[in-house]
Amino acid sequence: MAVAYEWIADRLRQAIREGRLRPGDRLPSEAELAEEFRRSVPLVRDALRALRDEGLIEKQHGRGHVVRRPRTTAVRTNFRHQWEKGRVHAPLEERARNGATEQETGLRNGDLVFHASYREIEADEDLARAFALPEGTPLLERSYRTRSAAEGTPFSLVTSYLVREVIAGNPELLDETEEPWPGGSQAQFSTVGIELGRVEERVTARPPTPEEAQELDLPPGASVLVLRKTSVDIDERVVDVSDVVLPGDRTEILFTTYLERW
Repeated sequence: MAVAYEWIADRLRQAIREGRLRPGDRLPSEAELAEEFRRSVPLVRDALRALRDEGLIEKQHGRGHVVRRPRTTAVRTNFRHQWEKGRVHAPLEERARNGATEQETGLRNGDLVFHASYREIEADEDLARAFALPEGTPLLERSYRTRSAAEGTPFSLVTSYLVREVIAGNPELLDETEEPWPGGSQAQFSTVGIELGRVEERVTARPPTPEEAQELDLPPGASVLVLRKTSVDIDERVVDVSDVVLPGDRTEILFTTYLERW
């Protein structure tokens, strides 16, 4: 048997899904809702808390509870890496037209806001193991944030690590102002003679850190997907290790496996 606050939450949830309450609409006050549903204010608060936890509403300063605007969903597939590799030798104009984010979200290049920052670090134990190199090896750490121009939060938190010595032959690869690079990382690698042979991706889920929850603007209770991507060249050398934090409330990971015929 449903408790009383779930009955209230269900009716508000239905109003949102049917469009009677639209994104950006302000909900009546707690007292008004209590009068409308003939329930106590504490029960109304419990119902609103449940809807906040689902990400359907949010509390805004000076406005009270409002219907949350739906975020752009990103669908990440296992075809993205071959798609990027196939474009490496395409004309610059074609590579600049769109990238993996546009593919995953259905947005156009002009709909996106992109930011990149670089810094040089030394490999710690984890990264040294991932690259099969000694601790202290000089690395280039690259942080990427891409968001829809209509939204304030990024689609993911991306941190990529490259071995500095491997890419130093092209000084432009050490310069964050050269971003966004048409064609992405595989096009960058091609300028120093690197061809990827495979990409390994390991995905886990966990609660977000407070910093991740704030930057991704996650609703209470939402998890993040954590993807460790390891790029290996055709000579079996690890050339890129990336950690990608994806918001669990608006990310879909789709794997398609083609099977050999008998």
